[in-house]
Amino acid sequence: MDHEQSSESVDEQIIDNIGNLVAEERALRNRSTDEQGLAPDEMARLRELEIQLDQCWDLLRRRRAKTEFGEDPGTVKERPAEEVENYRS
Repeated sequence: MDHEQSSESVDEQIIDNIGNLVAEERALRNRSTDEQGLAPDEMARLRELEIQLDQCWDLLRRRRAKTEFGEDPGTVKERPAEEVENYRS
């Protein structure tokens, strides 16, 4: 398997992970709407999901940028939540 295919495979895994996180987030948000709120542990999980999604999207965006400019996307590592979340402020 050449490097490009390996990179695409990693990107696909990230996209799959995003899909799974979004599905769980939607389920919690629907439950919140249907049942008039979430339990504290569900609210905490929802926040975790939001952070993980931000991290995944950040990772995927930076990997794609490396690929676009002919650099190795394998050098891109997931950033800590604090770093990714602080970009929003």
